[in-house]
Amino acid sequence: MRLIRSFFLFLSVILLGAGCGSGRKSGEGAGEAFRIEYARHYRVEHFRDYTLVDVLSPWDSLRLLRRYVLVDRERPLPVGLPEGNIVRTPLQRVVVYSAVHCGMLDELGVGDRIVGVCEPRYIDLDFIRDGVARGAIADLGEASSPDVEKVIDLAPDIIIASPFKNVGYGRIEKTAIPIMECVDYMEVTPLGRAEWMRFMALFFDRGQRADSLFRQTAAAYDSLCRMTDTVGVRPTVLSEKKYGSAWYVPGGRSYIANLYRDAGADYIWADDPSTGSVPLAFETVFEKGQGADFWLIKYNAPQELTYAELQTEYEPYRHFDAFKNRNIFVCNTGKTPYYEEMPMHPDRVLGDLIEIFHPGTIPGYRLRYFNRMRQ
Repeated sequence: MRLIRSFFLFLSVILLGAGCGSGRKSGEGAGEAFRIEYARHYRVEHFRDYTLVDVLSPWDSLRLLRRYVLVDRERPLPVGLPEGNIVRTPLQRVVVYSAVHCGMLDELGVGDRIVGVCEPRYIDLDFIRDGVARGAIADLGEASSPDVEKVIDLAPDIIIASPFKNVGYGRIEKTAIPIMECVDYMEVTPLGRAEWMRFMALFFDRGQRADSLFRQTAAAYDSLCRMTDTVGVRPTVLSEKKYGSAWYVPGGRSYIANLYRDAGADYIWADDPSTGSVPLAFETVFEKGQGADFWLIKYNAPQELTYAELQTEYEPYRHFDAFKNRNIFVCNTGKTPYYEEMPMHPDRVLGDLIEIFHPGTIPGYRLRYFNRMRQ
């Protein structure tokens, strides 16, 4: 199966390089489809005077979440445009709600277009932190309730945010500012999520750069996948920890679950049909995950998480086999650019996971995001 997938990846890379850039426009009256290889939740069609970009609901396959009509800002606005949010491109001023999309814009070379962010304390990017400190980038507060007056004063071309099922944007929706809804986190494969860099590039005229970056990422990811083809033992893996009354685990059809699979591990919730996170009671997780070989935890804190602190946080954690056998690996997202890099570079996370589950498979590899939790 991996050989077959490698062939199709090679074919798709050739097709990507054969002219799927965001600059193509078709003749009068006929749309030209934008070839998407892995992502499921957006589609694009180019016309002579504009580009249609549809974001599809990951919660209802028959529902269109948002439609954007992209028009070159240097050209007059065409007559008879289809319904949708009209966006003049390339975007010049944007507000960003998450670290993920700040990182994506930085890699596309348009990080200087960011004029405001939410929750900068969670964004591990020097240019964002420096910009906020200097006042060049506005701190808009919490993503769940940003400072609307500040946002309006910034006069952004668009707000980049991640929608959640049955959750709106509050007062910000009453402004005339378009919202770019990115559901990349709901893609079912790592490369599906990574391909959202091509979606983002459409709004900034960075199609060629995005296509090149994506080709490199896809090739690197597939090369690493082939390294786990012949592993004899696939260890079981548990992830995350309890927050409040719930333990949120990645769904069995999520891109995280697929990362574990491609790294040569068996995810204990692989049979779950969800693509997003699933809230579970501690007892439910313990019943299924007590015997897992490995336990991966992401957290954000000034200090490193240790076994002693984890047990102090919630004493029953000590009953997991991965705790007893000291097979817990942690990623402090406040000190590593995990969220800023992972969506565009799942190959880098895959390398970490392969080294954790099958040490020595990648000669000379050093962990980038995770490390073995200390005593």
